[in-house]
Amino acid sequence: MEQIIIHVDMDAFFAAVEIRDDPSLRGKPLIIGALPHERGVVATCSYEARKFGVHSAMNIKEAYRLCPQGIYRRPNMEKYRAVSRQLHEIWDSYATVSEAIAFDEAYLDVTARAGDFAGAREIGLTIKRRVREELRLTCSVGVAYSKTAAKTASEEKKPDGYFEIPTPADFVRLIEDRDVRVLYTVGASTAEKLYAAGIRTVRDLRERAGEAELLLGKQGRWLSRLARGIDDRRVTPYRPEDAKSIGREVTFQKDVTDYSLLRDVLVLLALCVEHRAKRVGLCGTGVTLKLTYADMKAISRSQLVPPTDSAVEIFDQAERLLGRVEQRPARLVGVSLTGLSDARERQLRFEDILEDELSRREERRKALLDGLQARYGLDFAGHLDQLFELGILHKTVEYMRKHA
Repeated sequence: MEQIIIHVDMDAFFAAVEIRDDPSLRGKPLIIGALPHERGVVATCSYEARKFGVHSAMNIKEAYRLCPQGIYRRPNMEKYRAVSRQLHEIWDSYATVSEAIAFDEAYLDVTARAGDFAGAREIGLTIKRRVREELRLTCSVGVAYSKTAAKTASEEKKPDGYFEIPTPADFVRLIEDRDVRVLYTVGASTAEKLYAAGIRTVRDLRERAGEAELLLGKQGRWLSRLARGIDDRRVTPYRPEDAKSIGREVTFQKDVTDYSLLRDVLVLLALCVEHRAKRVGLCGTGVTLKLTYADMKAISRSQLVPPTDSAVEIFDQAERLLGRVEQRPARLVGVSLTGLSDARERQLRFEDILEDELSRREERRKALLDGLQARYGLDFAGHLDQLFELGILHKTVEYMRKHA
């Protein structure tokens, strides 16, 4: 039996949750993300805000220029996570295999459960009904023979839509005269390369597949297959170890010139990375420092390390990397752990079983937190769990910046 895949995508998820919980927001342009006077971007926005040209990932100041009458709210990630868990419980109950893409999006393999497209249609419509009745939210559902086609289908009738693409021929007929950016993996950069070669539509790509392959190599071969409706990827459960990195970054509301403050922020970022790594049972063999200067130039510096999930070791490497970069005003700093693998499978190092070394790490960790408390007057050690929440982390870093 061929695959039958459902793609479920919530409609303006963060904004929809806020509107559900505060009906006075209904029908108004609601923008979730940074506030207009802050640095940051739009996380999502209501459909009323989109009418003004606002969209996800837009600079918040540009969003405010387009929609000054909008209602601006910071995201409540804990609330969205809780709703997301409820959503995925509903979706997963209908799938043999599910692949969570985000809080609000998933692929579901319903081949065995549905039996045919009529059965898949019943599942898709049941998911929509349950999400609406149980959580008072709407989602868009696409049913198709492949992952690419299912995602295209879910976007076809948004919001609160339902659409089917049963065969490759149906997929090709639907998209062949659309811009090449309709195809999975075609972003702005790839599109510009194709446009420059005179390849603007999916039909162009199909008819000039050889040129696209010469131009883009492996990606060109992939896109020429997609243009013919071929996508045999399977729904694969998300595994944390498949991630390329675990990281955390913060954007300052005003440029930072004091690199001792950046060092202090690195302590908190390293603790956040450690927390996330331990939560999913991963360690890494590389530490990367990311820095964006006031002129928007972004740099990254990396260092290989023995397998670790220790905040102390992550911080020590990040601090060394910070000492090697040009000290110019900075607007963003980030730390990530790369080269991830299952912590349970890594070989123990000699230091891992030395009591003195373990004690040294704990003492170093305590000293770093005590140092932060002495400089900023906050009980960092006693409130670490709260600092792992992105919103609290940003507020804390801003407090540090103002009192450095």
